[in-house]
Order: sequence, then C-alpha cells, then structure tokens
Amino acid sequence: MSDEYIIRLDNVWKIYKTGKIEYPALRGLTLHVKRGELISIMGPSGSGKSTLLNIMGALDRPSSGTVIVDGQELSKLSDKELALFRRKTIGFVFQLFNLVPRLTALENVEIPMIADGVPAKERKRRAMELLKLVGMDKFANHRPTELSGGQQQKVAIARALANNPKIILADEPTGNLDTKSKRVIVDLLKKLNREKKKTIVIVTHDPEVAYEADRVVHIRDGRIVKEEVIKGGE
Repeated sequence: MSDEYIIRLDNVWKIYKTGKIEYPALRGLTLHVKRGELISIMGPSGSGKSTLLNIMGALDRPSSGTVIVDGQELSKLSDKELALFRRKTIGFVFQLFNLVPRLTALENVEIPMIADGVPAKERKRRAMELLKLVGMDKFANHRPTELSGGQQQKVAIARALANNPKIILADEPTGNLDTKSKRVIVDLLKKLNREKKKTIVIVTHDPEVAYEADRVVHIRDGRIVKEEVIKGGE
C-alpha cells in the first residue's frame, strides 16, 4: 500500500558534473520510509548522506529515478511548486543551527510562518507554543549569541516545526553539541516522533545517535550497504 510510505526513492541517481568529469553521489539508491518512522542514515564522509537528504527534502533534484514524498512525485513539480511543497511538508534541522543572529529565539521561530502569510498575533502565539514544546519558552527574547549550542538547536527544531510539517529532516543535528546537549536533542526528536507522530530522518556519523532510531540505514559510495531494524526502541 503506497500510503504506508511517506517517502519513496526508487533507483535514484545523482550525478554532479565538474567540467567533463562526472561524479555519482547516489548510485541507483532505493529507500522507502514509513509514515511515523524514525530512521537514521549513517555513512562516512562523501558517502552521499547529505545528497540523499537534500533529494528527500526537495532541495535538490535527482539525475534520474523516482522520488515520491507524501504522495507527490517531485519531478512533476516546478521550482515554485517545490518551494511551496517544502514549506508545507518538510522541516529542516541543520548542524550549524542556521539561526538569524540579530533576531530573538521567538522571531527566529516565526520566520517560516511569515513566508506562509500567518498573521502576526497568531505567529507569536504559535512560536511561543513551539518554544514551550522544546523547553525554550523562558528564552524567547534571547538572541542566538546568548544561548548555548544545545539551546540554539532546540530553537532550530521549534522553527522546523513552525508550519506543522509531516516530515523532519535533520542533517547532523548533534554534530556541534557536547554529550549532554546531544542527549537532550535526541530525546526531543524521539518525543516529536512518538507523541507528535512526525516522520524523522536523521543523517549522522555518530552511532550513539543513529541507534536511537527505529531503523539504521548504512550508505557507502552512494549505495545502501546495510539496513538494521532496531528492536525495543522505547
């Protein structure tokens, strides 16, 4: 049943060209992610992890193959339609947080809602609700420079949730964090998966983070080399 899978990649190739040289980042990769699943993607540097995440998130187009996300075949969408689809369906979390330094935590969370035309009063209400969800409501008026790495990542996760996406794609979300903060962020992502039913894909090189997922997908040289289903997650 196709509806069981919120992300379907079938025989996906991604080839980058530099002059006359072609570099295949993904080589005929097939991966299906179930609705409400928490999966991690592991692999060494240059294995194609981030390319895979970018294609899942409609940030990049494959050279060939089929990508269907939430029932939508992405190759059939124009750039404008892709941008709208991303905004409505996917929340992104990055290793470097990507917060706007001059804005407060609250204002950073509001950003995606501004693009979506949400009225100011509703934006503030929802942004505060999301900061509370991630335990950062007391820091709503702090700027990123006044927050620790872990706190900044919590704000970034709140921002990723701003338009209530079905899918969260996290690229090395704990890469810049200490052990304690890493644990907090992993627990938060698991909570969003279990309680809010978000489908979450985490790209990581950290086994401690990867093995918190329902399934670990190992990739190397643009191909899946192994998949592990993790038993007894919670």
